[in-house]
Order: sequence, then structure tokens, then C-alpha cells
Amino acid sequence: QLQLVESGGGSVQTGGSLTLSCTISGFVYHGYCLGYVRQPAGQGREGVAAIDEDGSAKYAESVKGRFTLTRDHATNTLSLQMNNLNPDDSATYYCAALPCRTAILTLAVPLSPADFGYFGQGTLVTVSS
Repeated sequence: QLQLVESGGGSVQTGGSLTLSCTISGFVYHGYCLGYVRQPAGQGREGVAAIDEDGSAKYAESVKGRFTLTRDHATNTLSLQMNNLNPDDSATYYCAALPCRTAILTLAVPLSPADFGYFGQGTLVTVSS
């Protein structure tokens, strides 16, 4: 059974940085891609970044140039470095394993409640102005 456990959320001021980490336990099924989605308060889940089947990281337009997603196979962790944060980045962030098509699509279109995937427990990021 695939398990994803996030850490590293917190509160920062505008312009600050945070790094989120996700420990991956179990097997990532073929055809699934790892990444992060976030859910602002009162809104649906939206993709932030994902590593596609070729191993390259893809990003939502709103975070390009500010966020960097990396995977360390040796330690089986996924890390999201977030720089130059702003209040619009405030949300609960979830490490996720989604069907690759969904993982990439959700970088542009919010995740549907019907979309199947594996999610961690979430970690809260709060950015104050």
C-alpha cells in the first residue's frame, strides 16, 4: 500500500521560503506520477507541481519560477522548495500520487472530487502580507 507523509509546512511572511518534504512508502504504481496539490481554504484542490513519466518536473503557471520539485530516489523522498511566497500560496499542501494524465492536467484545471489518487495527510502553509 502506497503511503505518503508530508512535513515542513508553517507560517511565513510574503517573500519568504519554505520546503515541503514527502516520505514515500510502498510502491508507486506504473502510470502514476508524484507531485503536490494544494487546497486553499474553501476551495477545491489544484495541482502545484508534478514529475511526469519522463522524470521532468512540470509546474502550474502560478508557481513557475518560484517552486522547485525534486525527487530523491536514494531516500525515497519528494521535496517542494517554495520561494518568494505570497498570500495566494496559502493552502493545505498534499503530496500526491495520481494517474499521470491527471497529475499533469491538474496543473491547469482543478482536481475533480471524482479523480482517484493517493494523498498524504496534508500540511498547512500560511503566508501573511
